[in-house]
Amino acid sequence: MNSLVRFFFKPTTAPATIVLVRLAVGLIFFTQGILKYIDPNMGVVRFTRIGFSHPYFTAHFVGTFEIACGLLVLLGLWTRAAAVPPLFVITTAIATTKIPELFRANQGFWYMVSDARVDFAMLCSLLFLISVGGGAWSLDARRGPNRDLRRSQ
Repeated sequence: MNSLVRFFFKPTTAPATIVLVRLAVGLIFFTQGILKYIDPNMGVVRFTRIGFSHPYFTAHFVGTFEIACGLLVLLGLWTRAAAVPPLFVITTAIATTKIPELFRANQGFWYMVSDARVDFAMLCSLLFLISVGGGAWSLDARRGPNRDLRRSQ
């Protein structure tokens, strides 16, 4: 368990260009989290349609994690750990909204593939961030032992 905690919170040695992936992932999750609060069609109504029990609670619970984790990813603070809750969110979204499209009349595989492209990109991006961390231009890098070396990258 201790090595798992060390992995998720260890300083990053990844390149500065990872800021581009963090920017995309962080902004998408941050804005989608806000939408779950301000737009019922993206929050409570959507969670009701999917079939979640307690859709009001679930929409706001998920929205809170998306806002918090999106901000942490944007800042590059605890990037690996902050990417884990959105990974569960996006996996659940694929399982509950995209996979069922395979079995609906007039939809099928190609419809699902087209509809799931952003979800798939987020899934891959989150796995990437968990693997490499926040990069040299992150708050994670500022916590590390070779801070001066990484700042020049």
